[in-house]
Amino acid sequence: MGMDVNAELAALGVRVPDVLLPTSDLFAWAVVACDQFTSQPDYWREADEIVGDQPSTLRLIFPEVYLDEPDADGRVTSINAAMADYLARGLFAEHPATMVLVRRETRHGVVRWGLMVALDLEQYSWQPDARTLIRATEGTILDRLPPRVAIRQHAPLELPHIMVLVSDGQRRLIEPLAAAADRLTPLYDTRLMLDGGRVSGWAVTADHDLAHVADALQRLHAALDPANPLLFAMGDGNHSFATAKSIWNEVRDTLSDEQRADHPARFCLVELENIYDPGLEFEPIHRVLFGTDRATFERALADQCRSFDRSPCADTPDLLAAIEQSAAQTFGFVDADGPALYRLTQPAASIAAGTLQRTIDALLAAGNGHVDYIHGVSVADELGRSSGNLALLLPQVPKDAFFASIVADGALPRKTFSLGEAQGKRYYLEARRIIE
Repeated sequence: MGMDVNAELAALGVRVPDVLLPTSDLFAWAVVACDQFTSQPDYWREADEIVGDQPSTLRLIFPEVYLDEPDADGRVTSINAAMADYLARGLFAEHPATMVLVRRETRHGVVRWGLMVALDLEQYSWQPDARTLIRATEGTILDRLPPRVAIRQHAPLELPHIMVLVSDGQRRLIEPLAAAADRLTPLYDTRLMLDGGRVSGWAVTADHDLAHVADALQRLHAALDPANPLLFAMGDGNHSFATAKSIWNEVRDTLSDEQRADHPARFCLVELENIYDPGLEFEPIHRVLFGTDRATFERALADQCRSFDRSPCADTPDLLAAIEQSAAQTFGFVDADGPALYRLTQPAASIAAGTLQRTIDALLAAGNGHVDYIHGVSVADELGRSSGNLALLLPQVPKDAFFASIVADGALPRKTFSLGEAQGKRYYLEARRIIE
């Protein structure tokens, strides 16, 4: 690859990574993201039975379902030891200077495409008012970093479940590579355990393909506001990316300027995905308030908009239809009296999730109940109808407004959206060295 392409990519916060792939059985190797099934230990027990004594990323990650167990330090130690053991046993094949084109098919047959690259942590910030090329999309909870930091601090490898979004409405970056997959070198193809679907990968190494990536990213960058150039937005795995940044901040202070330029800890392996990929499911996460009545909620809501009106709906399907058909900022409301639609005038934030989170934060600060974040309308609806509860049903986050909302408001409230169901998340497969 020519130095010009390297330099062009570097200016955009991108590096062509040296990727490690396992030489062992991929079905046992690939495990779903550690932050899934956090209330379902049976899922992880079943994964453990499938893996048995085979090499697996299950031995290299810390499933969050186990975070509260007493021997967390021992688990971290065993993770780092397993990484060193796998490296010593030669269980990886190295693919230098290789981007990976990824085809993911979920258990429902939905297909999405991605591109594995390394992103420059110097170009990232998790601060809500950041104007960096790479940004958090939701609020970063610093209390969630320490367990991840404990692993990465001494880990020789990183294995990412991070999905990073680009806003490529003209489909210039990933889709041309997907269309040309037949001429690329296959790297892997495997079924994924426990209803995970299937994943396939191809090597992107040719100079003209890497030049295509650089050109497509430059075109996207050229269309951005130079004062606020959001090129890469975290889709999933922001806390893992923030962990990598935290570690890099420590490492960089021990290095010379020359060492900082190329140190592997400066970069983080991620999968880029086009927000406009029809296979990328973009779902709202709803809220349920416990111990708060409608009158109290409306008083808090009134402080976050100029005015609002409430329209009762016959049933929840009618409510959902009304939410999506309204041109105004709207959300659904369900309590013991049934469903209703709220329309806001001059709301405090550019999307309903932002306005509602400000309302919820004010309620909680005043001691009015507590909140839970719910995936799925049916569960939220059922909880909201119980006495003393209320459910807030969020509209879909429009793909064409997503990046603009972050530019306008900064990082979105936590738990604003989800990229599909748990089995559709990234499975750990590729690895990269992060200690020289």
